[in-house]
Amino acid sequence: MNQTLKIGLVSISDRASQGVYEDKGLPALRDWLKRTVTTPLEFEARLIADEQDEIESTLIDLVDYQGCQLVLTTGGTGPAPRDVTPEATLAVADRVMPGFGEQMRQISLAFVPTAILSRQVGVIRKQALILNLPGQPKAIAETLEGLRDADGQVKVPGIFAAVPYCLDLIGAPWIDTDPAVVKAFRPKSAQRPA
Repeated sequence: MNQTLKIGLVSISDRASQGVYEDKGLPALRDWLKRTVTTPLEFEARLIADEQDEIESTLIDLVDYQGCQLVLTTGGTGPAPRDVTPEATLAVADRVMPGFGEQMRQISLAFVPTAILSRQVGVIRKQALILNLPGQPKAIAETLEGLRDADGQVKVPGIFAAVPYCLDLIGAPWIDTDPAVVKAFRPKSAQRPA
């Protein structure tokens, strides 16, 4: 029997949090996850401003008190002075997982040269994986799914292919994915019998 994975979704935007425009990050994340993860999910969503203290307290609340095992943030990862999501994420981290940020930038570089300006990070806090994703819905999907060639074959793996096994290793519930969207990779020794 699969346990439910609790996922924290955090959209970080001064203007969206003030109601200046509609937030597109949270709906994009929720829709993508519902389409991709085939095991039970529960969401805890937050829309907050680009304030380091608020981002830190939100991440701590989602992991320590709400029990989220995966937290995905969107927004606030650029070089502008108000972009403090990576600093807040690193401030609450127990361990840094640099491969996630490296791979997100690698994927995004296939689309835009400004991908090198992104400062996204991946970290572990207690029993949770926290990942900073891009701010735009299209870029969110690209970094999670990866790049495909004209025949639909994966050319550059998205970061979500590694998320289920990472969650296994830190003690989160087992999750399965729809391989048509993202095929979860686990070593042979870590796979469940069919």
